[in-house]
Amino acid sequence: MKRFWILLTLVPLAVSAAVRDDYARQWPLTLGRDDAGAYRITLDEAVYRQARDRALRDVVVVNHDGQAVAADVFIPEEPLARPPARIDLPWFALPATPGGAAGQGWELVSQADTDGRLRRVEARITDTAVAALPRSAVLIDVSRVREAIVALELHWQPVDALDLGYSVEASDDLEHWQPLATRGRLVDLQREDRRLLHRRIELYGLLPHYQKARYLRLTPDSAAQPLTITGVQAELAAARAQPAPSWLELRGVGEGREFSFELPGRFPVQWVDVAMPGNHAVEWRLESRDDADAAWQLRAGPWMAYQVGTGQVGTGGQSPARVLDARVRDRHWRLRASAPVLETPTLRLGYRPEVVVFLAQGAPPFALAAGSTRAARADSPIARLVADLRKRLGKDWQPAPAYLGASVPLAGDAAVTPQRDWKTWLLWSVLGLGALVIAGFAVTLLRVARPPGQVGAAPAPPGSETMPEPDPSP
Repeated sequence: MKRFWILLTLVPLAVSAAVRDDYARQWPLTLGRDDAGAYRITLDEAVYRQARDRALRDVVVVNHDGQAVAADVFIPEEPLARPPARIDLPWFALPATPGGAAGQGWELVSQADTDGRLRRVEARITDTAVAALPRSAVLIDVSRVREAIVALELHWQPVDALDLGYSVEASDDLEHWQPLATRGRLVDLQREDRRLLHRRIELYGLLPHYQKARYLRLTPDSAAQPLTITGVQAELAAARAQPAPSWLELRGVGEGREFSFELPGRFPVQWVDVAMPGNHAVEWRLESRDDADAAWQLRAGPWMAYQVGTGQVGTGGQSPARVLDARVRDRHWRLRASAPVLETPTLRLGYRPEVVVFLAQGAPPFALAAGSTRAARADSPIARLVADLRKRLGKDWQPAPAYLGASVPLAGDAAVTPQRDWKTWLLWSVLGLGALVIAGFAVTLLRVARPPGQVGAAPAPPGSETMPEPDPSP
């Protein structure tokens, strides 16, 4: 980790005091951990709708002082786009009283941020007998975890023998606790050269009941077993499967054989499908372009999109979505049918959200800003940094997660309205004026009167006499 922080210091901070004035909107970020240094953000539909640049260079991360920090965009296939299998959770040790409730010799004093993140937790002892109890109960802060938790994994200092059951409760305010229909059992037994170790508390079957809770509390069945917890990790359900594509549905404009569509953002489209009401079978060609005056580019087809029956097994079928050869961010799309169709089709475009990785440089809180026609994200060596860290820390290393909050306006429409380049216009005006002056001098010189018959001859010097030409006649 020491090498990790050294690498962080080598990445320069991109300073821009007025970054927020150049972007349309920003999203406050909630960090999954305070001390991770590097974080990853999964972009959502709202960010893509706001972006204007084809390469998403108008998506930046800024710190509390409005300075842009080192950041880069990674494609979904990169390992960075997958949620980590496990993340460390903030936790606090509590006295091992039955039920873990206040009023049994201690009371809980806590300090939390507006988003529920615990800054400080103190178990204030009100009964001297409780002070002698081991602090083997655990209060876990899950307020910053957005993915579903499959299980908790606890770590502790070495013990001679451990076999201890735990009850699990959930709360949203640290005052009202709801028991969950699960129990955990921590086991650490050793005999000769064999060891039995079990440190997981399963939560997978309880996802609907606790998923919105901000805090979990683990209370041991007995206070007689001394145990010193050293860490708590969460195993995330989202890491088990590849996320399905997100889909946009666009209503077409046109009739007969040709229909046009406009994509409302810089989405990385990779899947396409055509939907129409009722049974149908139509051969389509799909084209796109980014500018209304550019030539159309063929993206898919000809291929047949069809629906027979309800699309369920045994009643018919529905054509699968087409996969494009590359991700396309074009704004204008066009469907062309091989024969006239009676209904206006719906173009379905699928994409997988990309990931922004950034370094926590400067003072928090951090925010993601997007949407600009006059500013762009500076180049940074984030990709090389991630590759180097994976060589040093293991191929499964991932930046800690960061989550988008509700967006707020910055410069609004002014940031995405094309601006006139006055410097360029001024330069061309000066050059044009210079050309006119030179042309004027040239015209003046051409209009200088010359004696008859001396066209093309050099003018005589001032004060010189002109000798008459000899008469050639006899």
